[in-house]
Amino acid sequence: MSHNDTPTAKKYQLGTQANRLFMGSQTYELLDFGRGVASPWGGAGWLDDFGRIDTSHGVHTWISCRMSHVYSIGTLLGYPGAEEIVDAMIAGLNGPLHDDEHGGWYPSISLKGIEPNKVCYAHAFVILAATSARLIERPGSEELLEKALETYDRFFWDDEVGLAADTWNTEMTELDTYRGINANMHSTEAFLAVADATGDENYRKRAGRIVAHVVDWAKNNNWRIPEHFDEKWTPDFEYNADNKDDQFKPYGATPGHGIEWARLITQWALSTYGKDSPEAQPFIHASEELFNRALKDGWNVDGNPGIVYTTDWKGKPVVHDRMHWTIAEAINTSSTLFATTGKKEYADWYSRFVAFMDEYLFDPVSGSWFHQLDENNHVIGTVWPGKSDLYHAFQSTLIPFNDPATSIAAAVKNAA
Repeated sequence: MSHNDTPTAKKYQLGTQANRLFMGSQTYELLDFGRGVASPWGGAGWLDDFGRIDTSHGVHTWISCRMSHVYSIGTLLGYPGAEEIVDAMIAGLNGPLHDDEHGGWYPSISLKGIEPNKVCYAHAFVILAATSARLIERPGSEELLEKALETYDRFFWDDEVGLAADTWNTEMTELDTYRGINANMHSTEAFLAVADATGDENYRKRAGRIVAHVVDWAKNNNWRIPEHFDEKWTPDFEYNADNKDDQFKPYGATPGHGIEWARLITQWALSTYGKDSPEAQPFIHASEELFNRALKDGWNVDGNPGIVYTTDWKGKPVVHDRMHWTIAEAINTSSTLFATTGKKEYADWYSRFVAFMDEYLFDPVSGSWFHQLDENNHVIGTVWPGKSDLYHAFQSTLIPFNDPATSIAAAVKNAA
């Protein structure tokens, strides 16, 4: 599949019944794969290649939140047993994963004990999980959302700057000097979800403050988003140079994040101003620039289709591995940009990404999507062993078919 080729099979083409049925089958296959996620401790286990809990990874807050979000949407879709899975996730978040003494949520717990520190990334996902569970009126979801917002606002949100801090020590007494865009990206997602679920537009405005920073940084860096910063929000372009393929804080530019930001910026602009508003256009333009830069740098640049994990600041690939979440987000963003601009090129990209997913990522034998491929598109597990959760893949089966201005859980509920 070359850069310019567009798969012709109907099941890959946006707007066809065949594609809707194909992606719908993925929706329910993923829900089937993850139905054994509930840990005996409460919360979610890390799923292995076959959908079984891999106890060596413990119970993570971010996975518990993502799976609560997924099965909240599953409840809206009528998936049997989804509500019970949501309840198990909430029990974990209100129970062993929460630090009742110092506040906030541990990153993870395991037989080895509690993972130290309190990270913004996980807390943003607690907010997302609570908003989705609130939409289906699960017991404890309202209280969880109140607790999550209070904790986030107290410890992570910097209202003076309009961005979120990243990491506290476990006791919540010392704030690390590192600042990061990944946590702010998922905070943006969470804030938009809160606004859509509760009607509190202050959170949409807060998301807009983050968006404005990101657009400015990217515009002044050839549309490659700086990922890592110090406490004064000065970019650190060499951060993790000795740990280039880190799960959450890799070295260099991350094309997948440029793609994911493009969708979130578009969602914020559409929901704030409306598609045809002049105020929305600079942000939609920025989203197109981010998407196109990411694909120019990352797609099919080493002789094989797929999007590389990271590049340097001139766009040269650093880590050639392909992560499943990048393709999932590319499916989301290409469909969102097509719905927003009507440009055929985005529908063509959508077809390429869905075809790539079907050929290389979807596991027809054991289910779900392979989480990591090497540069030759062979399955590996050096960064992402197993198939930890469903969040990225699952959302990509729904976002292309729902209102791009609305967070996916609320959009599914509105469309029901």
